[in-house]
Amino acid sequence: MLLLLGRKRVPLSLAHRLTRLPRPPSPSRPVLLRSALIKLRAITGETHNTVFVSATAQNTGTMPERRPFVRLPTDVYPVNYGLCLKPDLIDFTFEGKLEALVEVTQATNQIVMNCADIDIITASFVPQGGEEINATGFNYQNEDEKVTLSFPSALQKGSGTLKVDFVGELNDKMKGFYRSKYTAATGESRYAAVTQFEATDARRAFPCWDEPAIKATFDIALIVPKDRVALSNMNVIDRKPYPEDENLVEMKFATTPIMSTYLVAFVIGEYDFVESQSSDGITVRVYTPIGKAEQGKFALEVATKTLPFYKDYFNVPYPLPKIDLIAIADFAAGESLETALLIDPKNSCSSSRQWVALVVGHELAHQWFGNLVTMEWWTHLWLNEGFASWIEYLCVDHCFPEYDIWTQFVSADYTRALELDALDSSHAIEVNVGHPSEVDEIFDAISYSKGASVIRMLHNYTGDEDFRKGMNAYLLKFQHKNASTEDLWDCLEQASGKPIAAVMSSWTKQMGFPIIEVEEEQVSDDRVLKISQKKFCASGPHSGEDCPSWMVPVSICTSEDPKCTKLKVLLDRPETSITVSGVAPDQWVKVNPGTVGFYRIQYSTAMLERLLPGVRDLSLQPVDRLGLQNDLFSLSRAGMISTVEVLKLMEAFVNEPNYTVWSDLSCNLGVLSSLLSHTDFHEEIQEFIRDLFTPIGLELGWDCKPGEGHLDALLRSLVLGKLGKAGHKPTLEEARRRFRDHVEGKPVLPADLRSPVYLTVLKHGDSATLDTMLKLHKQADMQEEKNRIERVLGAISAPDLIQKVLSFALSEEVRPQDTVSVIGGVAGSSKQGRKAAWKFVKDNWEELYNRYQGGFLISRLIKLTVDGFAVDKMAAEVKSFFESHPAPSAERTVQQCCENINLNVAWLKRDADDISQYLLQRRGPPV
Repeated sequence: MLLLLGRKRVPLSLAHRLTRLPRPPSPSRPVLLRSALIKLRAITGETHNTVFVSATAQNTGTMPERRPFVRLPTDVYPVNYGLCLKPDLIDFTFEGKLEALVEVTQATNQIVMNCADIDIITASFVPQGGEEINATGFNYQNEDEKVTLSFPSALQKGSGTLKVDFVGELNDKMKGFYRSKYTAATGESRYAAVTQFEATDARRAFPCWDEPAIKATFDIALIVPKDRVALSNMNVIDRKPYPEDENLVEMKFATTPIMSTYLVAFVIGEYDFVESQSSDGITVRVYTPIGKAEQGKFALEVATKTLPFYKDYFNVPYPLPKIDLIAIADFAAGESLETALLIDPKNSCSSSRQWVALVVGHELAHQWFGNLVTMEWWTHLWLNEGFASWIEYLCVDHCFPEYDIWTQFVSADYTRALELDALDSSHAIEVNVGHPSEVDEIFDAISYSKGASVIRMLHNYTGDEDFRKGMNAYLLKFQHKNASTEDLWDCLEQASGKPIAAVMSSWTKQMGFPIIEVEEEQVSDDRVLKISQKKFCASGPHSGEDCPSWMVPVSICTSEDPKCTKLKVLLDRPETSITVSGVAPDQWVKVNPGTVGFYRIQYSTAMLERLLPGVRDLSLQPVDRLGLQNDLFSLSRAGMISTVEVLKLMEAFVNEPNYTVWSDLSCNLGVLSSLLSHTDFHEEIQEFIRDLFTPIGLELGWDCKPGEGHLDALLRSLVLGKLGKAGHKPTLEEARRRFRDHVEGKPVLPADLRSPVYLTVLKHGDSATLDTMLKLHKQADMQEEKNRIERVLGAISAPDLIQKVLSFALSEEVRPQDTVSVIGGVAGSSKQGRKAAWKFVKDNWEELYNRYQGGFLISRLIKLTVDGFAVDKMAAEVKSFFESHPAPSAERTVQQCCENINLNVAWLKRDADDISQYLLQRRGPPV
């Protein structure tokens, strides 16, 4: 298989994937959008012809109403595609020949296929043993991306060959068969031809039955310049000169397994590679830009460890002889595939290594979950992505236990999903998809991060042994076929004997999640807990008659052994009482140990006060210290407690040693700092941040110490960046000194210090600083370094320099998919930046929309630009702008942003005076 590696598409909502996961670091959270990345999935199944009409029920999270969508008819279906493509890398066109072996199931005088941006030259049908019948008409239905081939007489039931000659464009839209710009060793710009077909863009490369359940085998041939590398899903079986042009060769690839069209992939370009074999004999290659083969070694190491891990975990072997992973410079599913795959030992930071490990783990998981068994229709896409977004962590934990990756999951995926899913404009995990154009809208943090979180909860509820048993049964039963979400629940139910379908449908078919309210009473040597559930909303608890409820797996631990679950119950009603035996009056009781259940918790005041010393003395597990703080922060935003209570709790983290706990605290303080930029006491929250982060900053220092590991490097980068941005003078002075040395090449900054130093000097810098940074960007050979600089440029403060950064975002210097993170960096850095970025997006809307239309980047751009406003009129202004400048694939993102702006306004109105008073009356040491 060929794996086009890419993003963990942080999602946007994250258009989404605004991830908190350390990745190539960013002053704000990156997007965890991982995927449509890859692909190659191998599978088979029956064809279906169903009319889907999406309803408008906002409360169930279905899509806005659209005209009925009709799937392809089933009277003709493909068995094998013989496909030959000849791309022209100068004129950006391609010629194609399709010879598809098809089965006619009932007589018809037309064949309906998917086709977009392709011109058919000729088409004919040859019945088995019969005469060729030429098509007499091609009727394109552009809106439906279909073509109807008409024949003068009925095609009779039975086998036959459909022949189509066609031409198309190597587009620059990062979808279908497209051109990808790169710089050759000579310095000249050249283009590769690459593919991105998920979800529905195979039809831009060849006419096909472009639905996941209409599977076939593929015999692919490519006619390409003889000095280029050509790759496809399978291995090359023949390479011969092309008779019409001595500069070209024809490459034939082995027949694929039976699989969906969206898994087909091909690449023509200039690449080096590194190769290895996994312990179970699979040849693994990582293809890199010319001269960068060394940078593929880390991904190669991860891939060769990962394949045997999945084989063992699923108890199902990898179904192909080889796998290729390739870094594509322009890839719509992620900021850049290069940063998702390439690691330079000297110039890559720790978060980049971790990012690569997660992306490789995610994409290789799809070889089983997605490729071997494929969803029957896009409605079940969440299961593909949610599952891969969960198991990538399991895989990285296996390969790199020192990463403490499951604690990072809680900060990167779990809490982000809770934030988004508390909005009225959220949607259920499982959304009925009719028209495939709706797929982009659900490729968001709900499908990825909430999907992964509820699968983590399910794994915990089922138990690892029964979970693996059920997974194995599912993969064996449906291999090379298609399946629905319910098919997996059935297999897990049979393996575990637990009511999996009933429990899980309460989490996947309705949007939102509960808040669990907990009160306690000591009865002799027992603690009696009264627990109740109601829907949690970002604007406060759900009130009203028709409150939804969930089947909630609830675990409980006590201070006697914080790591050990003492009791498990399934809360399947609004409220219940639970007796925890053998709990002394001075011991605390904690609900949801490990922060696995997908819900918020509100403890009674007495219970919370008993838990707080566990934060200071670190007796609570790191993931539970994080979860407690994050729950309280979200309750304050929802108006259920005062924000001052959270600030007091945050001060208890002064002894905190754990990177991920600090990372989540830092994110929430960033949200608060952004909110308070709309007040006249913004400096006071900076002082609070300096006071909180100074002790850990002093303890860590600037330089790596012997015996330190991955997490120490991440923590140092986080803390120094936070102190520098907040104006901590010693940090600023040291950052400036080290930056000067770095620019002069004596000594060069270690990769892990570059983001915090760049951010600090820009935040407090002038035009000379910005010019130096732009020069570093131009000189950077590594895409990771370019992206690192692009993400922090927005920190500059002067209005004229902010404009310069925004203009730079649309310049030739920045690759189209990276423009969004430059504009987002401006919007996220200050109140002035936010206003300027929004104006810039409005002024340049036509160019930006044309560049990203339909893809997730347009949603991400909108979210990054407007989500932080906290001014009454802004929600109406944003809504009105997108009414007159519609962006259909970002419709839900616009709703979510307007809702967030209104929530920010309410939060400020409610708590600003109390926060101001608290910050003014506490006096930290002078800076």
